[in-house]
Amino acid sequence: MKSNILKKIKREFIIIVITLIIGISLGSLFFGSSSNEYADKHNHSKTEQDNTTIWTCSMHPQIKQDKAGDCPICGMDLVPLKTNIVNEEADPNEIQMTESAIKLADIQTFIVRKGVPEKSVYLFGKVKPDERNIATLTARFGGRIEKLYVNYTGQNVKKGQKLASIYSPELNTAQQELIDAAKYKEDNPSFYKATRNKLKHWELTDTQIDDIERGHHPSIYFDILSPKSGTITHRDVAIGDYVEEGNPLFEVIDLNRVWIVFDAYESDLPWIRIGDEVSFTLAALPSKTHQGRVSFIDPFINAKTRVAQVRVEILNPKMDMKPEMFVNGILQSKVAENLEQLLIPKTSILWTGKRAVVYVRVPNRETPTFIYREITLGAETGNSYVVAAGLYEGEEIASNGVFKIDASAQLLGRQSMMNPEAEKTNIMPGMDMSSTENASSKKEISDEEKTINKNTSRNKKEETETMKCGAGKCGSG
Repeated sequence: MKSNILKKIKREFIIIVITLIIGISLGSLFFGSSSNEYADKHNHSKTEQDNTTIWTCSMHPQIKQDKAGDCPICGMDLVPLKTNIVNEEADPNEIQMTESAIKLADIQTFIVRKGVPEKSVYLFGKVKPDERNIATLTARFGGRIEKLYVNYTGQNVKKGQKLASIYSPELNTAQQELIDAAKYKEDNPSFYKATRNKLKHWELTDTQIDDIERGHHPSIYFDILSPKSGTITHRDVAIGDYVEEGNPLFEVIDLNRVWIVFDAYESDLPWIRIGDEVSFTLAALPSKTHQGRVSFIDPFINAKTRVAQVRVEILNPKMDMKPEMFVNGILQSKVAENLEQLLIPKTSILWTGKRAVVYVRVPNRETPTFIYREITLGAETGNSYVVAAGLYEGEEIASNGVFKIDASAQLLGRQSMMNPEAEKTNIMPGMDMSSTENASSKKEISDEEKTINKNTSRNKKEETETMKCGAGKCGSG
């Protein structure tokens, strides 16, 4: 009976072993291929991930290489920097940012569109007299001021009104010549005309000359008349003064039409055209707005103030615009004859000296991606700039948070505001610059060591010779 039990146990053991063998065989048959496939996929993804790993220096992000090592600049250990760009056609300077990073940095974008450039140009100026309506009276002949009909500056006069009376011996002689020539004007007409022209050159009117000719005796005093209606702005003589030919007597200005002269800075000149309408107010009368059009733009820039004068002509019938009053003006400008041009907001631009930089969003990317681009700007248009070159209509650029994108580019060693030549300084995969730099530095060190060793051996030789001389063995041998 004991042998039967042993046989039964042996038979059950064999059945269990056979069952295990069959189970293992079936398990390898059904699950072996999937596990191998999973392992292959895992290894492939790991290899692909390793291929996208770039090693960089935390202190010098422009250093990039495809394997670990030391920084060729500072010697620090390189740290892995995994890039998210696996597209072979992607630019190496592209900056990818997650949606959470976009929201955290408050990055906003703007579609580049064409529009009519407009700008409000704020101008500051003064009221000036119209230089074409200024008349300066000078003495045409010498004499003495006997009477003054205008006694103070600022007095209004009419055209032909008496300003002063002058006694002149020279004028008396010329009047007598005219009287004598008039008697023989039929026999000697040329002499008669010459005497009349002489008085005309002294600015005597035909009426005054005719009165002299009919009077048959010269006038002792001669009246100086105003050449136009206006205001006396200068009186340079007084009663009893002696004047010579060419001396100033009076200045008369007609203020019925005045100039509003604005100072325009260099940056505002491209936005100002002749014929543009200007709205302005006087500091003395801020409640009333006047309208005028630009009639003249100074062709020169003042070397000291760096401004050019812009002129507006306006009627002044009530004389409320007085010379030297301050004026504030606004000019709504549209340049290029209303032609549409590319416009971008000021907030989208980074200034780097002579360069203007924007970050353009790369299309057809699942993750928000931006890339550095330099552009050429045109005129300023209030809160925008005209784009002369570098952008195209329909492109999307970052309009807010641009500096944060640039900071990310700098940390990654990509092309950025402070590193515009990044593509030239980046290390291409497969190039171990650290070994090259180390080899170069080792070569320099070895040369330096040779020089030091040579100098050391020379110094030891000199010390030996000195010790020999001290022992009285100089010159021996």
